[in-house]
Amino acid sequence: MGRVIAVYGAISGVIVVIGMFINISFLADHGAMGMVAGYLSMLVALIFVFVGVKRYRDVDLGGVIGFWRAFGVGLGIGLVSGLFYVLGWELYMWKTGGTFMAEYIASSIEDMRAAGKSAAEIAEFSSEMGAMAEQYKNPLFRMALTLTEILPVALIVSLVSAALLRRSSFMPAVQPRG
Repeated sequence: MGRVIAVYGAISGVIVVIGMFINISFLADHGAMGMVAGYLSMLVALIFVFVGVKRYRDVDLGGVIGFWRAFGVGLGIGLVSGLFYVLGWELYMWKTGGTFMAEYIASSIEDMRAAGKSAAEIAEFSSEMGAMAEQYKNPLFRMALTLTEILPVALIVSLVSAALLRRSSFMPAVQPRG
């Protein structure tokens, strides 16, 4: 089981990091579209949760797996993928000198001004985000926050995969002809 988790988690992790860097490079300034693209890239990468659980069920367990075991394997794959995601973000922060939060706050304030928000609203937002930026300097806080971006998606994919694959009649293993 550990090998399946490591292999499929690593495959998913590499894909999610590639998706992250593509998103940062091409869609970071596109607001909601960039966020949707980011979560879609996570979903694409986390398809390997399903693939890994199915492989484990069909090859290692002879085509039968219980819900909780399938969920555990799926969640393990998702956690390994999440670790890659966090490390990818930390690499990005290191390469850019950690300027993300300052740039994000400045961009958000500009968007608020363009939307005609009052000076009081902008000042309140700026104050709240200043406190957040201070917390964000702490790598452990930043890593935990980054992990919360991908874990809900991994949890949902793991639940769906376990619910579907616990039935051996769902996508049964193909028996080799002999």
